[in-house]
Amino acid sequence: MRSIHKSLSLMLLVIALLVSSVTHASSTSKVVTVVTTIAPIANIIQNVGSNYVNVIAIVPSGTDSHTFEPTPSIAKLLGVADIIMVNGLDLELPTVKLAEKVKKPGTPIVMLGNKTLDRKDWQYDFSFPRQHGHPNPHLWPNIALSIRYAEIIRDSLIALDPVNKAGYIANTEVYLANLDELDNAIFDCIKSIPEKNRKLVTYHDSFAYFAPRYGLKIVAAVQPSNFSEPRPREVIKIIKQIKKENVAAIFGSEVFPSKVMRYIALETGVKFIDQLSDDELPLPPNNSFIGMMANNLTVMTDALGGDSGCMKNVNSNALVH
Repeated sequence: MRSIHKSLSLMLLVIALLVSSVTHASSTSKVVTVVTTIAPIANIIQNVGSNYVNVIAIVPSGTDSHTFEPTPSIAKLLGVADIIMVNGLDLELPTVKLAEKVKKPGTPIVMLGNKTLDRKDWQYDFSFPRQHGHPNPHLWPNIALSIRYAEIIRDSLIALDPVNKAGYIANTEVYLANLDELDNAIFDCIKSIPEKNRKLVTYHDSFAYFAPRYGLKIVAAVQPSNFSEPRPREVIKIIKQIKKENVAAIFGSEVFPSKVMRYIALETGVKFIDQLSDDELPLPPNNSFIGMMANNLTVMTDALGGDSGCMKNVNSNALVH
């Protein structure tokens, strides 16, 4: 009788261990569904989360994120998310409002920009005037701030999925090293530009946080706060500024095509380059946030008279692990 009881106890112990093993396996293999908005943030999340996350970016490439309106199909995606990560600083107000209605109870909404910068450090400018109450949300081109994004993403994923804490920490360490490399390369690029040429005129106000970090002066941005083309009076003012500052080149983007920029270039006699991007990633194999910024700096540095060789050693693969 004692041997039967012993055998039964042993069997129960084996079953308990098997159940524990299956439970543990399922908890470690569960992939976290992260719904986010723009491609640069999605790529940062992919690098931090790697195999532990499924990242869904809801703003299509080449779409103006400021005017993006979520559809019913996006409501379904928001409804199944384990965590929702947005830039914040009023960039995605319609999406955040919808997410608050349709998300699962307890699903966190992480506003990266709001967690990165104190309100006193928010920037206001031509496209984002203070009187409208919406700050410039383009923090990520400043690599010191995108590093903070990566750290917030890491901590948010660990809080949601503590089983994979070590993995998130390891992924982030590798990715931060690559961002540090990019940051240093950007400083080198700007140093190579003649000091008199370190001036930016862009169509959209995408570099308000980038320029002060790296030693560039923003002379003007063309797109007004309602995201339309500027009025003739505003165009004349910008032309005068460009001539006064002896600007070497002006920059647009394919996401914001503008005949006005070409007209301004003709009137001022400066080069017009329409290849900068703040949220559209380049083609593979460099379809990453780091790849996007490396492209921006190559274009910007060449146009302003610097040496774009500063970007040659930057690792711009989509996933840097």
